Amino acid sequence: MANNTTDTLPIPEVPVDINISLLTIAEALIIIVGMIFLGRVARRVIIRKSKETNLTWIINEDTAEIVARMFILGGIIWALYVLGIMNYEIWGTTIGNIAFAIGFFYFAYLIAKKSKDYMIASSGRKPDVIVKAKVFYYIFLTVMFFLALNFAGVSGQLSAVMAAIGITGIVLGFAAQTVVANFVSGVFMYFDKPLQIGDQVQIGELEGVVEDMRILSTRIRAWDGTLIRIPNEKLFNSNIVNFMHYPIRRVDVDIGIAYSSEADKAVEIIKRVLDEIPLVLAEPEPLVYVDNLSDSAVMIAIRAWAPSEKWFDVRTRIIRDVKKALNEAGIEIPFPQRVNWFANELRVRVEEPSPGEEGKTET
Repeated sequence: MANNTTDTLPIPEVPVDINISLLTIAEALIIIVGMIFLGRVARRVIIRKSKETNLTWIINEDTAEIVARMFILGGIIWALYVLGIMNYEIWGTTIGNIAFAIGFFYFAYLIAKKSKDYMIASSGRKPDVIVKAKVFYYIFLTVMFFLALNFAGVSGQLSAVMAAIGITGIVLGFAAQTVVANFVSGVFMYFDKPLQIGDQVQIGELEGVVEDMRILSTRIRAWDGTLIRIPNEKLFNSNIVNFMHYPIRRVDVDIGIAYSSEADKAVEIIKRVLDEIPLVLAEPEPLVYVDNLSDSAVMIAIRAWAPSEKWFDVRTRIIRDVKKALNEAGIEIPFPQRVNWFANELRVRVEEPSPGEEGKTET
């Protein structure tokens, strides 16, 4: 016997409790207006309290703005619940759960961002605090993201989401090895602390002042005023010379005098010049001595210590004042000279023309 029934896919019934009437609409509007009013009141109270307390990092205008937004968003969600819209089911959860999760993550983002900005601003943009603030920012947002997923009612699918994120992370890790390497190097640089903002440094062939230190790169302002961006991976693997790490730095100057000049006299003159320069430190004591005998001069080494931030000024003044003092004392600072010796006697013939005849002289 033939079965004439037709198989059809069952359509699930979605329980939706939407009961919109003039009364519910009026109630929803009252809720929204009331929450807006309370948000403004809370904002004014917090701003007034911020002027009376020392806890400005918690109670300030930014906090007042966040609280006001929370009241407004809470009023909108409450009104939608009253209208029954939030009970509509979607993706195995309700619109209300999704809206609450979105609002929760939004305010978590605002709190994380304001906290990060405050930490950086209150520290004077110190590199170590910048790294701490950014690490806190990303970790806090990651935790809040998974909490928001739980509030959205998708905790059952959380394991699948984690697996997908893990696979995606592996793929992105291979695709962005340079970014990951720069990030890890930035973290290591934070613990190693070879640089500070404002330090005068030499990195490989590059020299300049550290302008900014970020998670992925470090910015150097070169002596000619150009900006150089160095990836942290390259920076971490380079030889870093920090001219400002210690409070004092040695000035090295080598000056040559003629062989006919008195070296001891020149040494005494240079020592007197160093004593007259205020920024040359008395301790460690400056050294002046005959270093070596070069092809064209007797080389005198000058080793003096100066504050690191004044190193360039001290060096230029030493060179200027020493040259002036040696010139006044009649001590010659020679230029390179060469003496040519010939194995055999050199004979030169000079011809001088005379009136009416040519004279020849041979020597």
